[in-house]
Amino acid sequence: MGHIIVIGAGIVGLATAHHLLREGVCVTVVDRDPEGDKASFGNAGGIAVTEVIPASVPGVLWKVPGWLADPLGPLAIRPAHAPRLIPWLLRFSRAGRPSEFKRITAALAALNTRVYDDLLPLLAEHDLREELQQLGALTVYEQKTAFDEDAMQWGLKRSCGIEVRTLTGNEAREIEPALSQSITRGVFTPQWSHVRDPKTLVDKLRQSLLARGLCIQVGEVCGIRPGLEGGAVAVGLGDGRWLPADKVVVAAGAWSGLLARRLGDKVLLESERGYNTTIPDPGVVLSREVIFAERHFVATPLSCGLRIGGAAEFGGLHAPANFKRSQALARLAERYLPGLRTEGGTCWAGHRPATPDSLPVIGASPRHPGVIYAFGHGHLGLTQAATTGRLVSDIALGKPPLVDLAPYAISRFN
Repeated sequence: MGHIIVIGAGIVGLATAHHLLREGVCVTVVDRDPEGDKASFGNAGGIAVTEVIPASVPGVLWKVPGWLADPLGPLAIRPAHAPRLIPWLLRFSRAGRPSEFKRITAALAALNTRVYDDLLPLLAEHDLREELQQLGALTVYEQKTAFDEDAMQWGLKRSCGIEVRTLTGNEAREIEPALSQSITRGVFTPQWSHVRDPKTLVDKLRQSLLARGLCIQVGEVCGIRPGLEGGAVAVGLGDGRWLPADKVVVAAGAWSGLLARRLGDKVLLESERGYNTTIPDPGVVLSREVIFAERHFVATPLSCGLRIGGAAEFGGLHAPANFKRSQALARLAERYLPGLRTEGGTCWAGHRPATPDSLPVIGASPRHPGVIYAFGHGHLGLTQAATTGRLVSDIALGKPPLVDLAPYAISRFN
């Protein structure tokens, strides 16, 4: 394989470039702003290998009206975007059926059980091992009823080989003394990790790949022209240029669906916008990522400060961000972290690429074999990037897949 173009300079695109370069492939990454803001930069930093449960858990739809009723709650749908969201929501509802739920859980587990096998060598090869903090994560609850409601999910995770330790409120505070007395239950998952700073990780990885021969082309991709002589493809840029290649990998995050549809491949992909506030001097100390189960937000200690993030907003790719959501998350965290100082926080919003079944799209286009998809990871882009890059590299080079790729095929939306 001579030359492969990867569309997207986020963590999935760079991880794909890493694996291809190791195989001796000439790789060009194309991005309109390779060093600019991305979901890869502003996420909560979790390596969430324990997250094998799809978003459409049985019964979740009954909670949606209450979430939507809160103007700054964990879920929002912009009214103007609601009609376009209907097909996605219908498929989301179907993903919550018991048979689908179990199938999706198994498919997520198949990816996540490989994460450290692929991530640790990648970090070591680029001298980034110190960026990973393997300290586990703590999920906390206020009410025993909420803890009991989640018992099925924790049991399912255990059946997937995930270590789960249940804690009393006092035991949770022994692990994280900054937590308030309102916490009555906790669950510790030692296999979870977090990175010191997602932006630093992506920046250093990009620089290391450039030193190893990666070419980065600045430009906005407007189209892909497959089926050229000898099976080659070409990537069209906004300035009128066409870049030829032997294969193309689409790893453009929430924008990937636009390119797939132009190629005739139907996909249900939405921007699930997430929000956070990063506080450089928070006045409290956490050792690991803490997930506040009932309030649907997290707090992660990063080298740049305490990042408090969450929310899911569906409004398309072009609606302006509502940073009141970032500010609301910081105020909410004050209830559970007494002494938290929120002054000087930096607000952020980013587009998570969300599929209705919580599974990424990984695999070749059924219409155009020279095009390979690698997008739709939702909240798990950082977690699954290294494994996705390994799988995509094997697809491009004709190697046998390490996992069954059928659950992630784009054809499931046709």
